[in-house]
Amino acid sequence: MRKVILASVIILLFSFSARSQNGNEMANNKEKQSYESDKPSTEKDKSKYEVVKSDKEWSQILTPVQFQVLREKGTEYPFTGKYYLNKEKGVYVCAACGNELFSSDSKFDSGCGWPSFYKPIGDDNVGELEDTTHGMVRTEIVCSKCGSHLGHVFTDGPKPTGLRYCINSVALDFKKKEKK
Repeated sequence: MRKVILASVIILLFSFSARSQNGNEMANNKEKQSYESDKPSTEKDKSKYEVVKSDKEWSQILTPVQFQVLREKGTEYPFTGKYYLNKEKGVYVCAACGNELFSSDSKFDSGCGWPSFYKPIGDDNVGELEDTTHGMVRTEIVCSKCGSHLGHVFTDGPKPTGLRYCINSVALDFKKKEKK
């Protein structure tokens, strides 16, 4: 009798686990669909950006991780990006199209695990979109030239702006300042 009860409990646990995982998958897919609707894939959105490519073209240009972050609005793990601890002088550009985004002069150590900047290199170099995924309301930062996802901006940065542009390293390339 004990074996039957134990077997029943195990079957119930697996049943609930499978339902929970399936429910999470459905929720994640629903969330992903609503977030991906911001991607510049419709004809209307294509006029929004100077550089427009299909997902197939982007996947041939970008690494799989870059594609996941830049085109599918993913994120890299904190404290793992190649530019997180970079202290060299230069300019950070969009890894997808080369648009200049941030100067090393505005980079600071926020302790958040991603490269952080208090202002973009120019007001028109990045765009902002509302991001309501993951149960939060945030401001997503995109490249104004190609629409690629870069990261998010928060209002807990240093003076003079009080902003913290939290950017994925894989979304960036770095052009080192040449010494004179």
